Amino acid sequence: MFVRNNGLPPELKDLDSETWTLEIAGESCVTPTTFTLAELKSRFKHYTYQLTLECGGNGRSEFTPAASGNQWSTGAVACPTFTGVRLRDVLEACGIKDDAVYIGYYAADVHLSRDPSKQAISRGVPMSKALEDETLIAWAMNDEDIPYLNGYPLRLVCGGWPASTSGKWLNKIVIRNKIHDGNKMAPPAYSVPKYPVAPGTKVPNEDMEIIGSMPVKSLITFPKTGISHQFSKPLTVRGHAWAGDLEVSEMYVSIDFGVTWQKAQLRAPVNRLAWQHWTSELTFPEKGYYEVWARAVDNEGKSQPMVVAGWNPKGYLNNACHRIAVQIV
Repeated sequence: MFVRNNGLPPELKDLDSETWTLEIAGESCVTPTTFTLAELKSRFKHYTYQLTLECGGNGRSEFTPAASGNQWSTGAVACPTFTGVRLRDVLEACGIKDDAVYIGYYAADVHLSRDPSKQAISRGVPMSKALEDETLIAWAMNDEDIPYLNGYPLRLVCGGWPASTSGKWLNKIVIRNKIHDGNKMAPPAYSVPKYPVAPGTKVPNEDMEIIGSMPVKSLITFPKTGISHQFSKPLTVRGHAWAGDLEVSEMYVSIDFGVTWQKAQLRAPVNRLAWQHWTSELTFPEKGYYEVWARAVDNEGKSQPMVVAGWNPKGYLNNACHRIAVQIV
């Protein structure tokens, strides 16, 4: 799974699951409470889901002009199995006031300045997202302890939204009566323009809005780009597709630069917010150079664009069609 840190990871020696605690507080929390990890495990029912986590800047390297930030290609996405307790169950046990509108998290990572008074990152989500069945306080990934750099021993998981909302090394959650105001919540961080802008435009912070559900997207995971393939044999292509809070309803591939599209076989997700697997068997009209393009459509009818769309200053939400090169010999 990809690793993205906004600050410095806490020292591994300081991460002890036996003594770890999670505080629930905030102005809209009725009964602030601190739980040990053991208490979370014993008091609340456990749930396991496959959940898609994608960096908001996945695919940033394709924007022109270049946008600031990590120049991801397409690898900043994963869909592991997470096990934990529902955030909703824990919040309800502590009491949620009627004026609650948001949650925010705090964690043990260290600000790049090493100033202990500053948070490396402290983001959150609206209550509607926090209270979904699949939003977890998780201690296990793929049936093992969460790896150190993926948030051991405890992390928040908000599948389908920018992975920055899924705080690692989690030690505090606050129930807020306003949009959370932690570090990296204010624009331009994890925000896009409220209206379309021309590439290279300087956008005032007041004209930016916080990213919510991620857009429909897909990847070709086999074969790798640049292969040679025998003309006499069909080529099997496969990959993943996902659509934030939604579901992918149709999947297509093209071998003629989008002139025509062939419907691919698409499997249902194993649970809500998990990515979906797809496959297609391709034959080619003659020998030569081809590109295989993949395009997903979500259950609201929104399709991936064939080119990078929606330029924004921080290079978020690139969901252009993925493509690979194939030489048919």
